[in-house]
Amino acid sequence: MADRISISNKMVMYTVISPDTLQLAPGGLVRFPANWAMYQQLRQQRGESSLPRLKFRPGEVLLMAPLAQHGRDASLIADIIKVLLDCQGQEYDAFTPITMDLPEVSGIEPDYCFYIQNWPAISGKKRIDWASDPPPDLVLEIDVTSYANVADYLPYQVPEIWLYKSGDLEIYHLTQTEYCRASESRYIPKYPDLPQLVKRYLDLAYDRNTSAALRQLRQDLGRVIN
Repeated sequence: MADRISISNKMVMYTVISPDTLQLAPGGLVRFPANWAMYQQLRQQRGESSLPRLKFRPGEVLLMAPLAQHGRDASLIADIIKVLLDCQGQEYDAFTPITMDLPEVSGIEPDYCFYIQNWPAISGKKRIDWASDPPPDLVLEIDVTSYANVADYLPYQVPEIWLYKSGDLEIYHLTQTEYCRASESRYIPKYPDLPQLVKRYLDLAYDRNTSAALRQLRQDLGRVIN
C-alpha cells in the first residue's frame, strides 16, 4: 500500500489513507490496488471501529464511509424483516456488524445478516468459520454510493440478497453460478409484494418515526409482537 493516498472530497478537505490515518468523509468511496496482507493491515489499523467499511476483492481494496441515511435505512429494513419473520413464527438469528472473509479470496461487511434455516448451525458461536460454517440465509445491503455488488457474495454462497438502492428494494436468489433477480423471498413467502411493503413502512418511518412504522406494520399484519 502506498504511504499516503489523498483524494479530494466535497464534504471535507481530503480523504486520507496512510499508515496512521484512515479518514473518509461521509459518503466517501475509495478503491485501490491491494493484496490480502494490505487488507488485513487496514482492518488492524481501523481497530474496534466499524468505519470506514472495508471490502477485499482479489487485487483491490474498497473503503466506504456510509452516510447517515445508509445506517438508518439498514436499521429500518432489518427491523421490518424481523417483524415479518416473527409474524410467520420463524426462528432466526440476526446481527450486525460482521466481517465475512475467505483468505486471499474475499472480505466483505454486509449491513445485516440473517440466519433463518441455518440458525441452529451457528447458535451459541462467538466466531463463524466462513470456510466451514454455513453462510447467512439472507443478507441485507444498502447501496447509496455504488459500493454494494451482489456478486461479492458468490464465494460464500449466500442464498438470498436484499439490495436497497435508489429507493427500491431488489431481491436476488443464488443460482448455480450467479445471482438472479427474484419477485419474492424464499424465507418470507407469505408476502409476495415485499418491495412495495418495505417502501410503505420506510416512508411512514421517515414521515413520522421508526416506532410508529413498526407498530403500524404489526397491526397491519394482524398480530402484535410484544
